[in-house]
Amino acid sequence: MSEENTLTMKFDPNTIEHLGVKMYSSIPTALAELLANAYDADANEVTIYLYDGTNKKIVATDNGIGMTFDEINDFFLRIGRNRRNEGQSKSPSGRIVTGKKGLGKLALFGIGDTIEVETVKKGEKVIFRMNWNDIKNTLVGDYKPQIISRIRYKGDSGTTITLSELKRKTPFDEEALAVSLSKLLNFFDNSFKVFVKKDDVEINVNKELKYSSLNKEFEFVFPEYFKTIDTEYHYKDEISGVILTTEKPLRPEMRGITLYANGRLVNSPEFFGKSESSHFYSYVTGWLNVDFVDNWKEDVISTNRQSLNWDLDNTRALRNFLQIILSEIQGDWRQKRTERRRKKLTERIKIDISEWYGKLPSDVLPKIESIVDSIEKSELPAEDQTNTVANIHELIPEYPYYHWRHLHPKVQTTSREDYQEEDYYRAFLETVKMYINTVRSKSGSKNSSDSSMMGEVFGKDVKSSSLKVTKKYTIPSNYNFQSTTVEDIEEGQKFLSMGVVSGGRNPLSHEGIRDLRDSGLFTEKDCLDLLSLLSHLYKRLEDAEKA
Repeated sequence: MSEENTLTMKFDPNTIEHLGVKMYSSIPTALAELLANAYDADANEVTIYLYDGTNKKIVATDNGIGMTFDEINDFFLRIGRNRRNEGQSKSPSGRIVTGKKGLGKLALFGIGDTIEVETVKKGEKVIFRMNWNDIKNTLVGDYKPQIISRIRYKGDSGTTITLSELKRKTPFDEEALAVSLSKLLNFFDNSFKVFVKKDDVEINVNKELKYSSLNKEFEFVFPEYFKTIDTEYHYKDEISGVILTTEKPLRPEMRGITLYANGRLVNSPEFFGKSESSHFYSYVTGWLNVDFVDNWKEDVISTNRQSLNWDLDNTRALRNFLQIILSEIQGDWRQKRTERRRKKLTERIKIDISEWYGKLPSDVLPKIESIVDSIEKSELPAEDQTNTVANIHELIPEYPYYHWRHLHPKVQTTSREDYQEEDYYRAFLETVKMYINTVRSKSGSKNSSDSSMMGEVFGKDVKSSSLKVTKKYTIPSNYNFQSTTVEDIEEGQKFLSMGVVSGGRNPLSHEGIRDLRDSGLFTEKDCLDLLSLLSHLYKRLEDAEKA
């Protein structure tokens, strides 16, 4: 025990100025140091209370092991103490301590002029107060904090720190503070819970909170993801964390991968020298645990814990490996994004993209693939991409040559199945049979010869079985068409009908289909041409009336 009831802070006033006030001027970074101390003190729960109004202050309570009077003097009030060099690399419960430089306690002066500490350990409660203005007036020598109380106490151990005379005058934003803390520290779990409380609002600070507002698309979890990467790195198996991508571009401040060592931020979000010209980097965020950097003999972590020293051999090797990881993820991201967007397209336009491609002609397919691929890789919103591809599909659907013919519905119904099966010969034969049977039925002709029947039923000569395809039509002025016009159309219906039977149906009936196909005498185009002709003839037939 100390021989006198005195607390003493040993320091150079410039140290407090430069490493406390100037380095930790924001509330989140200062409170992160406070939380790190609570973690090192084996606390499993910390609550930060925010008080606005005339008595504006911040109060943080933890249920850690607390400090005795001597420990306050020997440890807490010693500036620049490296506990690891003193054999205290682990807490009593076995936690790897996060503190290393012994400067975190100065952070609180960055946000408030008065710090009051109440701590309980081994049946003793000590309350003392430190004031920034008093410290500044201590030009050289020792600063003696004001001891408020030192008594025997039977209550639970723990520490409460009250920050008052705050530099911040605007109201506290408890949600923003909680999110910021979740980004600065990464050791939140069931054994270390942190709550931010203001009035009746209480927020649990956890690892997930840092990305809770993001619309996640894909996650790449480590170390599992390393199974897909062949590149070796000495500390590969010691890296863990999550890199995730979002559906829409992130705000600039949300982009980049954060590095943590033993639960504390050691490198602010970045892409480790990778060129960010690719739009991929607008969608990427996440964090990785690289605890091993904290154990290297050479200190590679900056004093403010915002970056590593990338000019050393160890850190350069780490950086190169992180670049490889990002390159691998970029390739996987593009593939996954294409697959996912294609699935959404399929759901929205009700077609299977792969099946659609399989039903496009060989001369059309490459062009459509190129267009759709460009759309999928574009920065267009997902809905715009979907609508654009849907419009393309409407213009160029499956079997586009068949679609573009705008065949008569009856012709389509009769020929579609055989055409899609690439049985072009049967597609035409079945359709021409349908046309012949419809002509026979509508005219009532008894002529057994299909070709002769067409010459009998159609034409300018009037017979008992004649069908006139122009009879129902008149000029809008109610005058009749010229007789030569009517005769030409009627004769055309006759000769075209006779021709489609004689020049189309009959050769297919007499020759082997394989011979016709292999010789090129009857191709897909021939089939489509004849189906188009039949579509025209069938439309005329529908309009025909008895003479």
